[in-house]
Formats: sequence, structure tokens, C-alpha cells
Amino acid sequence: MNAKLRIVVVGAGYWGPNLARNFSAGRDWELAGICDLDEDRARSLADRMGHVPVFTRLDDVLVDENIDAIAVATPARTHHAVVMAGLRAGKHVLVEKPLADSRERAIEMVDEAAIRGLTLMADHTYCYTPAVLKIREIVANGSLGEILFIDSVRINLGLIQPDVDVLWDLAPHDLSIIDFVLPGGLRPAAVSAHGADPLGAGRACVGYLTIPLQNGAIAHVHVNWLSPTKIRRMVIGGTKQTLVWDDLNPQQRLSVYDRVVDLDQQSVDEVDRRSSTISYRLGDTWSPALPEHEALAEMAEEFAASIREQRSARTDGLAGLRVLSVLEAASRSLADGGNMAKVECDLLVDAAR
Repeated sequence: MNAKLRIVVVGAGYWGPNLARNFSAGRDWELAGICDLDEDRARSLADRMGHVPVFTRLDDVLVDENIDAIAVATPARTHHAVVMAGLRAGKHVLVEKPLADSRERAIEMVDEAAIRGLTLMADHTYCYTPAVLKIREIVANGSLGEILFIDSVRINLGLIQPDVDVLWDLAPHDLSIIDFVLPGGLRPAAVSAHGADPLGAGRACVGYLTIPLQNGAIAHVHVNWLSPTKIRRMVIGGTKQTLVWDDLNPQQRLSVYDRVVDLDQQSVDEVDRRSSTISYRLGDTWSPALPEHEALAEMAEEFAASIREQRSARTDGLAGLRVLSVLEAASRSLADGGNMAKVECDLLVDAAR
């Protein structure tokens, strides 16, 4: 159990080098190779990682009994085939977002991992940042009180993707964070999505996603490829406090405001809330200290721990499935002019268990 786990990174394109660097440097892992159809690209990355072995055929990786896991950084349309092959070969699998290109294929992946007792982990990288880990802690300990709303904005200029719209490109980050910090995860009954394609690109370049939450709360996600300014901000409002996460402010990424709408709790117990006295509490603001560590390094440690402890990872296949279920419902809503679309999530999640 103290020996390093051996992993091969499958895909040496955009994200593969980041995974390879962290697995190579991690205390839990030995980078056992790079696999890519493009041998020159694979060899270039392998040489930078200390001349690790190069594979151009996935089958050559999977037949090696000394390899414990694979990390998949290939296009989403290939995830199902690569992950299923890895699981059937007895390998633990980490896969970048989205988990698959359809909920149906994701269900098969989750089921296969469960049947074989293997770890299937979604690389929801933001969930391992110090800021999001602290948000999860603050929500869990009740400091914010009952969640009333979540507003998330992720906008910048480009990059317009050739195969997916802006919701599928950017919203998985916000959805995975919301799923991670909410107790019980993200399980809406339905969602509504609106989008625009003012460039005529053939897909939505601006998107707005509305997600009803429990107890009358609501989440809203705004994503945009066309904004000249870059914003990465999430606001979580509760009955006790409000939290603001500004990912582009390294001096103060998190701020907690003791400023909320304050319902007179005595009258709430006696009459309908509509008749309650409403006031506003304007208190102090504080910024929690955050440790310094790279999110991917934390993710690599969690992947190893889930394998060794034979438990689900914090961002397991079911987390990836919940995010994917919301995305598919968003696409249906978008095609239906923004009408509410049912999220096929809970039934399938229960079945996958």
C-alpha cells in the first residue's frame, strides 16, 4: 500500500501535459508512460517528463499488469470507449470533464466501475482548489445558513469551440463546483437555458442557465465567449451570511459578508413568511486564509487515496453524471426556447449505485 501507483496519461494534447506533470511530481504516483496516437507529440511530452515510455496503442497500455491506472485527456467523444476499455482491463480511471458525451454512455461507465470495484473519478479540477475546498467547508458547517441563491459568472473573450456550445464548454466548471459544495450534490428536477449566437457560429456563444434548488432557492450560471473582460465570480447567499468568490483576485479570493436579508424568526413560526417583518443586517466582512497548493496535485492525491482506501473519490463518476445530466437538460431547454426541461438524474443515479 505504500508503493507508488503506476499511471499512464492517455492524450498528450492540451490537458495531458498538466496531468503528466502532476502525476510525475506526486508522492503517490509513478508516471509510467504517455499514450497518444501522434507518436511525435507523445514523445515530446514523455521526454519532458524524464523520458518515460511512449505508447501509440491503448491496448499496449491495458495489457500491462504493472499499470494501475490511466488518466484520460482525450476529446469527450472518445471518453466512453477509452474509459470502458480501461475499466474492463482492471485499471482505475481518471477522466477529464465532461465525463462522456452523453448521459447514457456515462451511466455505462459508472456501472462498469461499480461492478468491477474500481475507481472512476471525474477531473473536476476546480473542486480541488483551496478556495472551493474552503467554500465547501463553510457551507457544510452552516456559517451561511440555509442557501437562498447562487449566482455564477464565467465570461471572457474566446475560445469559441468547433464542436460544443458555450454551455457545454464553460458551464461544467460552475456546475461541478455547485455540485461539490452543496450537501447532497446538484439534483434539480428541471432546468431552463437561454442562449444566443450573434456571430452566426452555429452554436450558442452566450448562455444563461437557471437551476431551481431545494427549499425555493435558485442557482444561475452565466457563461459567455464574447466578453472583452474576464470574470470568474460566484456569489452564494444564505440566511446568515453571503460568500463571494472572485477567482481572479489573488489577494482576496474569498470574502464572507455578514450582510443579509433578516426575517423576524419569531413571526416566521407563527404566521406565513409573507407576513413576516423583513430587515437587513449590515455586519462585518472577513476573508478566510487559504493554503497554497496546486489543484491538480490535490486531485492526484485524492485519486490515489480513493484507490488505496477503496472508497469513492470526492468527484467520482456519479458527480460527473450529475453534471452531465444537467447539461443534457440544458440542451433540451435551449432547443425548446428556454422552457423548463426535466433533469434525468435521480432515477439513473440510484440505478447506477
